[in-house]
Amino acid sequence: MFKKGQSTTAYLFLAPFLISTLIFFFYAFGRAIYYSFTDFNLFNTPHLIGFKPYIDVLADSLFRRALANTLLFAVIVTTLQTILSLLMAVALNNKIKGMGFFRSAWYMPSITSSVVITLIFLWLFQRRGVANYVITQVQMYQPYILTVVGVLIVAQIAQVLFERSRQMPAGWFDPALAAISALIAVAVTVVLSLTGIVQARDVPPFDFQYFADVWLSIGGVQVLSVPLLVIIIQNTFTTIPTLMLFFLAGLQNIPGTLYEAADIDGATSFEKLMNVTVPMLRPVTFYVITVGLIGTMQMFDQVAVIGDAAPQSTLITLAYYVYINTFKAGTAPVNMAAAGAIILALIILVMVFIQRKFFPSEASV
Repeated sequence: MFKKGQSTTAYLFLAPFLISTLIFFFYAFGRAIYYSFTDFNLFNTPHLIGFKPYIDVLADSLFRRALANTLLFAVIVTTLQTILSLLMAVALNNKIKGMGFFRSAWYMPSITSSVVITLIFLWLFQRRGVANYVITQVQMYQPYILTVVGVLIVAQIAQVLFERSRQMPAGWFDPALAAISALIAVAVTVVLSLTGIVQARDVPPFDFQYFADVWLSIGGVQVLSVPLLVIIIQNTFTTIPTLMLFFLAGLQNIPGTLYEAADIDGATSFEKLMNVTVPMLRPVTFYVITVGLIGTMQMFDQVAVIGDAAPQSTLITLAYYVYINTFKAGTAPVNMAAAGAIILALIILVMVFIQRKFFPSEASV
């Protein structure tokens, strides 16, 4: 509670934020709602025309593609970044040597400009970029890779069966046995290479255009474009570290007695993750998913940076659709952009309420 006279001081400090919010959010949002029911095009006096802008927007094939891209992008990225950031937080929550370095290194992508990261990914996925080069090398040295993997699996199975025949406890993924299997696999591959039995293949350079009009289809229906898939990979890579920090903070507040009780009950690491960690992190999970949905539904900068490097329909999102109908279309009706913006806001609101239903903010075990 504020003491007498303190409330005025508090409101004075809050005034810049409150004023900017009133002007650039509430006023701007109200104007957008008004323009979405008019014939405004930036140069004329707006006149109310009812729901025609919404009808025009819904009839626009480019808007429908932007809507599909946005929803698909939001669902895939939010799911991936939530799961992977949780797993990364659990891994980095352990007390091991050099953990401070690993936490800082993993966080670096989040503090790098998204424009810079997008340009790097453009370079990586060029026709003669790093991605195609790596795939070419994998195809060239496929005999070596298959030999190493095959010998490693055989050696691991043989060691586990031998240890179990001696009544010794040995798991299929025992790290000590896996290290020995890896050494055996490398040694066998080197011998086969020196004798000429295993050799690299002569293959043409892998030539795939990642920013072309290429789609992943299901039943003949274009679902996900390859350029959008590249952006999904990029966005997931850059957002995981930030969300990881939220989960790390949540992990610090989980009582250690819960894990001790799980150990006494003989719970495995996976069981402790699913029955202790995940339920106790529900408030954090709710926040992470909410932030993820809002951020992904508003995705704009990567599409704007890529621009004409990829066909518009393969990458366009609702935020970019609003942009091109407002600032890049000249005298195009701004009411369509306003209608699109209102639809985007409503979709975000609905998705947040839906995920709140599935992820209650109360922690429970």
